[in-house]
Amino acid sequence: MRQKWQYWNTVSRKWLWIIVIIGLIASIPVIYDRVTTESSSKNVELVFDYRDLVDIAAYQVHPQDFIDEKLTELKNAGISTMAMFESTLDEFRKSRRIMIYSSLDVANMSGEILPENENYTYILFTNEENKEVLTPVIADTFRRLDIPVRTWTHEGKEGLVIETPVENANLKPMMPDPITMSDLVDRGFSIMPRLGDSLPYDQQSVAQLMDTFESFGVKRILFEGDKVKGYNDNGELRSLSSFAELLNQHGIGLAAIENLKVPQHGFSTLAYLTDYNVVRLISLSENDANLSPKVIADRFTLATKDRNIRMIYLNAAPSRSALQAAVTDPLDNLLDALGEEGNAVERMKENGFTIGQAEPFKVHETPGQKYFKAVVVVGSIAMIALMVSYFIPFLTLPAFVLGILGSGGLYVLRPSLMEQGVALLVAISAPTIAMVLAVRRINAMQLRNPDLSVRDRVTQALILFVRTSLLSFLAVPFMIALLNNITYALVIEQFRGVSLLHLAPIALTAFYVLFYRKALSMAFVRKLLNEPITLLWILAAGIIGMVGYYYLTRTGNSGSVTPLEMMVRTFLEDTFGVRPRNKEFLLGHPMFILGAFIALKYRNGIYLMIIASIAQLSMVDTFAHIHTPAHLSLIRGVLGLGLGLIVGLIAIVVWQVLEGCWKKWSPLLRK
Repeated sequence: MRQKWQYWNTVSRKWLWIIVIIGLIASIPVIYDRVTTESSSKNVELVFDYRDLVDIAAYQVHPQDFIDEKLTELKNAGISTMAMFESTLDEFRKSRRIMIYSSLDVANMSGEILPENENYTYILFTNEENKEVLTPVIADTFRRLDIPVRTWTHEGKEGLVIETPVENANLKPMMPDPITMSDLVDRGFSIMPRLGDSLPYDQQSVAQLMDTFESFGVKRILFEGDKVKGYNDNGELRSLSSFAELLNQHGIGLAAIENLKVPQHGFSTLAYLTDYNVVRLISLSENDANLSPKVIADRFTLATKDRNIRMIYLNAAPSRSALQAAVTDPLDNLLDALGEEGNAVERMKENGFTIGQAEPFKVHETPGQKYFKAVVVVGSIAMIALMVSYFIPFLTLPAFVLGILGSGGLYVLRPSLMEQGVALLVAISAPTIAMVLAVRRINAMQLRNPDLSVRDRVTQALILFVRTSLLSFLAVPFMIALLNNITYALVIEQFRGVSLLHLAPIALTAFYVLFYRKALSMAFVRKLLNEPITLLWILAAGIIGMVGYYYLTRTGNSGSVTPLEMMVRTFLEDTFGVRPRNKEFLLGHPMFILGAFIALKYRNGIYLMIIASIAQLSMVDTFAHIHTPAHLSLIRGVLGLGLGLIVGLIAIVVWQVLEGCWKKWSPLLRK
């Protein structure tokens, strides 16, 4: 019975490979859908924070003339949109639309005695237009908050009395300044409002706000703070659904800010309810606005090309310069980055983008896509079962059957978790299988013919390198098909398990190398466990731990890089247009070629294959960055293979020179 079970598990490998091939074929229409979707949005919208412009203008001799001049320059540089925050009384004051007084100020102006029990806010409008437009905006806001508002006059000028202290009145948000919005639209700018959720949600007032936005041609909203509008009252009022209905009625979408530490609460719900009318936005901070124009331009170019960014948000702030003895600002620096010095706009155009109003991706879906995905899932599980078969052969069939049943049950409960789980396991399986087969092939050739010529060793190493890389790439179609969802492209949902993906193939390859060569017998394990722990062991463990920690910190987008490495990255980007991964072409791929070359003569050279597995998993991991266009990830991987091949051949030459020197000089050293 045991022999029969072992026989069926061994025979099943052939059928599992056939299922894998069928799964790969089924992934083709889904891959086409993703590529088509990624090419459906090519407009990049440049946005400037209008509040920052007003703050900078406040330090100029003629503020309005300065604003007029800079708006023209920003428009000519390619900035087509102004971000408008919700207004406050203080902002209206800075814009010189109103003048604000306290009860004490009014008493001093009128020469009257200050009332003992009054601490109100008094407003005077600076002209008739401001009074006509802003009176209903201010009055409606405070009346909704149950704060009484009434009219008053001073020396023939009309104003308002708000029965709350100035400090409190200045904090209440109102709709963005309609006068400024009208002026900006007349100048040819689009408006992108920034809305918060500090006030109770009121459907009627929000509906009026959306009507106003539509009249000004608003197409997209950016939220301020850590919550979307309506989130606080959603439990009681279902305000997110109500707000989404208004957005859909007025054709207004959302902007998702990249690299937030915590996603804005309620954003994923609102994105779903608006049918993912969302574009990704990168923000250049006020501090980063002072970076060199070339660095800023590089950021913008890479963000649009590599990360599906379609909106670029520019901030600026005035600062006191002791060196120049003046208040300075980075506006000219930003203009240089967009213009001739940094050339950001032209570089984005060269990459196939158009500077204009950003549009959401149009999701393309082939008829029957869910059935293709089902076949892909089965093919992925077959790949996972194959990986199991190379470590625990008698569990091959159970792994496949349990994988099918488990994925089916998880699909019913949490489809996205099932897709991510299967994608993670297949991403681990393919490079692991590729490395296992490479190790087996090297050992078989070494045992069959230990005296291969240098030329034959190089040839076999290169053939094995190509074969192993192709096997590792088998995970890619499965990952693309399983994770083909607009939520991943917009980073509303993220692929989990990246750290495990970076460790598991290395650990499994090491495990296979050690046990396949029978270096770790049970007797050896018992002996090892009985050995006393020495200082050398502790130091070795510490070094391994530090190397592992450093390796993990360099994974993902959060790892830091040295200035030298940044220079290398920039050189590669400028030279090839797409930057290959350093750990692939400088470490993993050369180590594979060199390791295979050495191992075909020296048995212990096989241990270099453990390090070589880094590049194999890295090629697969590149496609886990779903916000990067698939064709760029493919170019990055192929470029890494090509450069790695060159570096690997150079490494073989260096090894041959060192080996020759050792053979010549080692006898002399023994004397």
